[in-house]
Amino acid sequence: MAAAGRATVQLDVVVGAPVQTVFDAFTQWSEQGRWMVGTRVEVRSGDGRSVGSQLAAWSGAGPAGFWDTMVITRWEPPYRVDVEHTGRVVRGTGTMEVVALPGNRSRFIWGEELDLPWGAVGRIGWPVARPGFLFGVRRSLEAFGRQVEAGQLPR
Repeated sequence: MAAAGRATVQLDVVVGAPVQTVFDAFTQWSEQGRWMVGTRVEVRSGDGRSVGSQLAAWSGAGPAGFWDTMVITRWEPPYRVDVEHTGRVVRGTGTMEVVALPGNRSRFIWGEELDLPWGAVGRIGWPVARPGFLFGVRRSLEAFGRQVEAGQLPR
């Protein structure tokens, strides 16, 4: 955790594909639900491929969940996208970055610096929820890597 009331998370996965392929795959927002556990993403305004575009991710199962709204604040293809989470539950910043590795491989890095919601309840609950959250993101990134390597995600 970065500070009281803040949570910092960074996970990565090595993908057997070049940087451009990885970048193109993770920025296909409408396809994110194919690999990110319990999430579906839609572009709410803009083209989804430029600063100022607004995205919304439904996080949950069926009707139980919440909208994680965000705006793209940095767009540097094929290496980096930053978003500002603007929702009622999720607030803070997110960074998705691709780094070239030898052998036509890439490292996809998923990072979040989030304001914990619900005051003291969020600060107390985060240490309990964190392992499950990390498990879900790790599994999602692994699924992403497998799907990119298999050519199953559109570019």
